[in-house]
Amino acid sequence: MTDLTKTPVTVITGFLGAGKTTLIRQLMQNPQGKRLAILVNEFGTVGVDGDILKSCADENCPAGNIVELANGCICCTVAEDFIPTIEALMALEERPDHILIETSGLALPKPLLKAFDWPAIRSRITVDGVIALADAEAVAAGRFAPDPAAVEAQRLADEELDHETPLSEVFEDQIACADIVLLTKADLAGEAGVIAAKAAIEAELPRRVPILAVTEGAVDARVILGLNAAAEDNLAARPSHHDGHDDHEHEDFDSIVIALPEVADPADLTARIQRLAREQDILRVKGHVAVTGRPMRLLVQAVGERVRHQFDRPWGDQPRASQLVVIAEHDHIDPEAIRAVLAG
Repeated sequence: MTDLTKTPVTVITGFLGAGKTTLIRQLMQNPQGKRLAILVNEFGTVGVDGDILKSCADENCPAGNIVELANGCICCTVAEDFIPTIEALMALEERPDHILIETSGLALPKPLLKAFDWPAIRSRITVDGVIALADAEAVAAGRFAPDPAAVEAQRLADEELDHETPLSEVFEDQIACADIVLLTKADLAGEAGVIAAKAAIEAELPRRVPILAVTEGAVDARVILGLNAAAEDNLAARPSHHDGHDDHEHEDFDSIVIALPEVADPADLTARIQRLAREQDILRVKGHVAVTGRPMRLLVQAVGERVRHQFDRPWGDQPRASQLVVIAEHDHIDPEAIRAVLAG
């Protein structure tokens, strides 16, 4: 039985170009009276542009309910990005009736489903269903992605992507996790193509699920929302090539926020962050820093010893408070040691 106190979440997966954004636009236009919130895993010009969805915002899904995550493949940034974003959506003044999550084309759905068991959110949300999109024309032609070159470009654009899974395995993981598979671009595939694509997908499915052919994302919201699958509770029925591996287990990651005084020299801060990565195995550092004599905020982003910084906008009325989020495996989080290095 579905817990009606939990907010339902639908995970929409599928390769870049399969039509995920088109589907979400259709759902925004026909939400069946539901107030929606949307989380988009964005890769800038390589991924799906969240501005497309924001341009469709209305009273059922205001622009403030549409959030982009641009810090890497969502299944690899669960701890530092996904959980806080879900908490922010749940804290909206008007709580959404339903949350849609559009993953990147390379995301593995199962690690994301595991994140719904995190204590911070597991009592408040449930996975209503996983919708996997597959380009009917591409699948019928024996390809896994409509544009393999674009998917590979997406892989290269994400510095944090920690899986080099072949496209065939990503496709199989996406299909195996699904509660419904949508065969998109059915008009381009034609009747024979849809039949061939459906047969190819049925051969990969670990269990029987509906497979529907759609064009331009046109599917009744009642068909794919309200599935009440509680997918987080039956992970065993959704096999993955990564089952039994630790490379997508993020429950052992932790993060802390370090407050710093104003910095005189950004280059010195960069050196300290690099030292932190070397000496304490810190994975990521990110945040904003006040630089003495500069009215602009310094945006700092570090992955290991790779540190990037730039002035993004004036502090304005905002307090000149320097804060850096530090992310590492749980065993490597030593607040005092980290603070000592960053404070110089």
